[in-house]
Amino acid sequence: MLSDSQTLAPDGQPYQLTQLKNAGGMTVTLMDWGATWLSAVLPLKSGKTRELLLGCRTPADYLNQAAYLGATVGRYANRIAHASLQIDGKPHPLVANQGEHQLHGGPEGFNARRWRITQQDQQQVSYALHSPDGDQGFPGNLDIQVNYRLTADNRLEISYQARTDSACPVNLTNHAYFNLDGAGTDARHQRLQLFADRYLPVDSEGIPCADLTPVADSGMDFRQPKTLLQDFLSDRCQQRVKGYDHAFLLHRTCGALDCPAAHLWSADGQVQMSVFTSAPALQLYSGNYLGGTPAREGGSYANYAGVALESEFLPDSPNHPEWPQPNCWLQPGQQYLSATHYQFYPI
Repeated sequence: MLSDSQTLAPDGQPYQLTQLKNAGGMTVTLMDWGATWLSAVLPLKSGKTRELLLGCRTPADYLNQAAYLGATVGRYANRIAHASLQIDGKPHPLVANQGEHQLHGGPEGFNARRWRITQQDQQQVSYALHSPDGDQGFPGNLDIQVNYRLTADNRLEISYQARTDSACPVNLTNHAYFNLDGAGTDARHQRLQLFADRYLPVDSEGIPCADLTPVADSGMDFRQPKTLLQDFLSDRCQQRVKGYDHAFLLHRTCGALDCPAAHLWSADGQVQMSVFTSAPALQLYSGNYLGGTPAREGGSYANYAGVALESEFLPDSPNHPEWPQPNCWLQPGQQYLSATHYQFYPI
């Protein structure tokens, strides 16, 4: 574990950094603040190495950005419309942080907390967090654990567990942004394949505004590999949010962790990433509002500098029990379990 003692976190303590490394030379760096994934460096077949993740220059810079770079987000990733739940037939308000809506768990979500390191070695690290009853408006005391494990075959396995003492919607994810060509390139030149037949249309505030819709005959169809740029802004649904920022309901076979949910390829053909997840959906975000985010290399990122593939329940699921996916409400006595693996291949 590495300590960045030059700058202190808002709680007055240093940030604790952890580096995982495998025998092939891949390294992954993580931070206890926000249980954040900071870096993923992959050895290429040419002998060079490449940073595949967007990130900031210093841990403190992560506090000065609104893109949730690499953070663990919760209690509920993505948006909850009007920052409101229905509990026992009555509206239950949450703390809003994107207009009248709640995004990624509220203004002081899990990305803005210090997580406690419970175990670590060269291959893995586990973080734990307690979220008290009423936190950002959510009911119940929630105890969460996230584990990051780097395998010998360049797979970063992220697993989540949570328990509550009162019914509460739970939706945890990691908000990493990938640019498999490295920094300074337009990430929309990457090719994407996404194993989903339906997506969720949204309004200009990112709130679902229609039923699940077939991807066929639209720019939302990634069932065959194509660049993000190929059909960029070709749909009214994209135009409302400046690009892709949509949830895709995955094929049922994707939830087994041995069947990929998505593939992403660098534009130069040297790197492939495959995504495996037990979650029912992936949110594709093309970095439409990344401009001004502090960059690892200095300066700031431009819009579309990275692509996020966030594993999750569909946005606003607590208010849509009719959608064909597992129930997002965690009950006392149950355990929330979710896992997402990102595997990297030099080509």
